[in-house]
Amino acid sequence: MNTNYNNYFSNSLKTFFKSKFDLEINTFEFQNTRKEFKGNVTLLVFPILKYLKIDVEKLAKLIGEYLHKNNENVEGFNVVKGFLNLSLSDAFFFDCFSAIYRDKNFGHKILNKNSPKMMVEFSSPNTNKPLHLGHIRNNLLGYSISKILEADGKKVIKTQIINDRGIHICKSMVAWIKYGKGDTPKKSGLKGDQLVGKYYVIFELEYKKQIASLISKGKSIKEAEKTAPIILEAQEMLRLWESKDSKVISLWKKMNQWVYDGFEKTYKKLGVNFDSYYYESKTYLVGKKIVEKGLKQGIFFKKNDGSVWIDLSDEGLGEKLLLRSDGTSVYITQDLGTALLRMEKNPELNGLVFTVGNEQDYHFKVLFTIIKKLGFNWSSSLYHLSYGMVDLPGGKMKSREGTVVDADNLIDEMTKKAKSIAKSVGKIETLKKSERENLYNIIGLGALKYFILKVDPKKRILFDPEASIDFNGNTGPFIQYTYARIKSLIKNIKDQTTLDQISYSLDDKERQIITHLSYYPEIISQAAEQYSPAIIANYLYELVKNYNTFYQNLKVLSANEPYKKEFRIALSRKVGHIIKKASTLLGINLPETM
Repeated sequence: MNTNYNNYFSNSLKTFFKSKFDLEINTFEFQNTRKEFKGNVTLLVFPILKYLKIDVEKLAKLIGEYLHKNNENVEGFNVVKGFLNLSLSDAFFFDCFSAIYRDKNFGHKILNKNSPKMMVEFSSPNTNKPLHLGHIRNNLLGYSISKILEADGKKVIKTQIINDRGIHICKSMVAWIKYGKGDTPKKSGLKGDQLVGKYYVIFELEYKKQIASLISKGKSIKEAEKTAPIILEAQEMLRLWESKDSKVISLWKKMNQWVYDGFEKTYKKLGVNFDSYYYESKTYLVGKKIVEKGLKQGIFFKKNDGSVWIDLSDEGLGEKLLLRSDGTSVYITQDLGTALLRMEKNPELNGLVFTVGNEQDYHFKVLFTIIKKLGFNWSSSLYHLSYGMVDLPGGKMKSREGTVVDADNLIDEMTKKAKSIAKSVGKIETLKKSERENLYNIIGLGALKYFILKVDPKKRILFDPEASIDFNGNTGPFIQYTYARIKSLIKNIKDQTTLDQISYSLDDKERQIITHLSYYPEIISQAAEQYSPAIIANYLYELVKNYNTFYQNLKVLSANEPYKKEFRIALSRKVGHIIKKASTLLGINLPETM
């Protein structure tokens, strides 16, 4: 039995339109019947009017009469303007649920050697500061999209480009030389990324002081910014790095390793991982060669100062710099190199997704356009997963001013909040200390991840830690609590359900759950197509809401008839199973007890 209404009714509807109007119609639109009307599923008749001229209510009535007469599971119908509401039999819902229940991989496609392959880039940090709240959204989005694409039948390579070179790196290095006095992560007690980030902030503070001093001596703001001694030192260090000066390279490697070690600890805390890494210090050289090739082909041009550009005015993107006059590269140079390296290493890739904030929308339009102009046929398989920034009640974060919300600190703070709330609402006294600490971590991270992922990626987020960890409403803890409730309910009951010959008059709440479960495969496909974990998150919330309504109003273990008890246990078990599978797509762990 098909669990998707469109698939289930498709043949009957095709037959109706062919026999009645000699029309070939292959797709139909269905939705849940609104609560104020009688019925279980609604066919939208308005979209069909593009194929024939007929009164919409008359057509809806004709379809309803045909289905009622020719489909044993359509027990009745009613027409509300252009909407055909169908009442379905209990047998339909039992058969529907039986198919869902028996399918252990329900909704998740099984990968094989012919499955298409995609690459998803996310995180991609600079090595001059620790990961912050903005990086958290990036990591959670990229990781979740990777899992959703896998569930939709794609092999996924999770990757990142580490921005390990450039003036920002040199700033931290200069400040460490001037003020560090041999400081190390071990001496300071700081994670490596936090230590390097500390010197980035110190650089910016000193830079501001020097600019103010120069302005007080009569320099203009622009002159002061260009001639401040500390920025000149950073620029000189960048030149030495590009010329492979041994001392500079040695320090660069040492400080970058501190950062990598720190990042790995944060990734582990956050529950994300990668299959491959690319480094800007290597890919920018490939990018430079691409620029040289584009110059020879006449795609790029040189200005009088020696800088290399491309004119994209016809595409509405203006002129774009590719190489500075001194021959040093810019971000787009390394992005060209990175894209080419990835496609050369993985020629079978069907898609490459860049998870980067919407502040870089213009950058990626330019990047994709250049790749197309260079004649690479894979340019059409590139996608920019653009997302909105994350704000806090205190306003926008700024790395150089040290006002960012450190990712590690935020995760720790969420765990503390979870501990406080879990103690007040849960029954956790019987758990061992280690089990309780693990529970707090699961709840805190679940709250953080769900709050961020439930929002459409394109929208900006105002992150509210207090609201995210509420055990009621559209939150991670609410979903986790429901899952723990189901696990507790069926804890000592073996799965011996056959569902054979179970038949009784279903309650609407049972039908709603079965209907909602049946949409799960379609939801995964939508989320993959739109690159939106929010579709999964909001599906999950509705499923949990439906189950809680069912649980609070109907007897499960104490049901009077054995077959009702057996069916409702099976229904609870499958809901728990889907909650877990959908939560996995969001990177959210679920506790067995709360």
